[in-house]
Amino acid sequence: MTVYVRALETAVPKTTLVQSEARDVFAAQPGLTRLGSRLVSTCFDSAAIDTRYTAVDELTKDFRADDPQFFDPATGLLLNPSTKVRNEIFGREATKLFVEAAAAALRACPDLSPGDVTHLITVSCTGFFNPGPDYKIVRELGLNPSVQRYHLGFMGCYAAFPALRAAKLFCEADPGAVVLVVCAELCSLHVRTSNDPDTIMGSALFADGAAAAVVTSQPAPDGTALLQLDHFETVLTPVGEDSMAWNIGDHGFEMVLGNYVPHIIDDHIVAALEPLLARDPDLVPLPYTAIRHWAIHPGGRSILDKVQSRLGLTDQQLVPARETLRNYGNMSSATVLFVLKYIVEQEPEPGDERICSMAFGPGLTVETALFTKLPSTSAAAGSETVSGRASLQEAPVA
Repeated sequence: MTVYVRALETAVPKTTLVQSEARDVFAAQPGLTRLGSRLVSTCFDSAAIDTRYTAVDELTKDFRADDPQFFDPATGLLLNPSTKVRNEIFGREATKLFVEAAAAALRACPDLSPGDVTHLITVSCTGFFNPGPDYKIVRELGLNPSVQRYHLGFMGCYAAFPALRAAKLFCEADPGAVVLVVCAELCSLHVRTSNDPDTIMGSALFADGAAAAVVTSQPAPDGTALLQLDHFETVLTPVGEDSMAWNIGDHGFEMVLGNYVPHIIDDHIVAALEPLLARDPDLVPLPYTAIRHWAIHPGGRSILDKVQSRLGLTDQQLVPARETLRNYGNMSSATVLFVLKYIVEQEPEPGDERICSMAFGPGLTVETALFTKLPSTSAAAGSETVSGRASLQEAPVA
């Protein structure tokens, strides 16, 4: 049975972080050592990011609060709120993004109503609350209260793929299933000043955003859909368990992103792709460049560099990932869906439009997927929302 992505929509908060301005704030913190200050400048400048988005309004110089919790613009100091404070903001602000992205995806399927959704899968690793985002979406959007709800929590940057794989399985088991998948992450809640290289790297890379997909075995009445879900695979690299991790601390969640991660990916990416490509024997003897589109999770510029070099991909094949990184940063699980959206919004080309996609996360886990871009995808461009706004261009610049 063929399973389709009927809609793929994204949303970001209204507050923009300009990378150069964020760098200057982090570099000016009084607790930094000389080495720490140099690392801040190096990490922020080499990240290949221009802008990111944050749900924390305080993280801009123009915001004023009587009792600042994250950043005091009067002194220029970054503050260090407790995990409880950060998580309370997650419960409020992540709900907005979950609902915005989900609503946009449903609007993109005018033949479907919220009551048609049979399964709801939510994904996040940057906060917790209960009743959770799945409940909030049901209530806010008027989904059937008996909808089957599932939440994938704390998996990390690769979690969109287990969500899509589960959606595919639901649709194969029930041809009438309509599955709504929603990823939302508020990574910026966990930034802090530090001399620790992993923490500095996280502050330079991570951002907030959400993405939602409608998955079903039934295309639209006119026969259109965005993507065909073909195959998924999971691989654990033999090394790297301590090189990428995500832990809960007293002052937010603590990222471990060792500088050896790009080298682990470089050494093991070919082997990680083998079981996926083996699902389609026609692809096995071909060079990687023969697969037209590559939707790679932009965990960082050096990761993209290693993947491109090892697989011999062209600069054009890396554009979707690099442009997503440049404009949004790393939004954990939602990011690879932004990359896929970039691809499906490009004008269709003659011939096979296969997409090979991959994302990396703690473990070190490599999730891979094969999709097929379908011919009807060019009409959806420009439908992203920015905190309820019509398009990215309307977002304010901090």
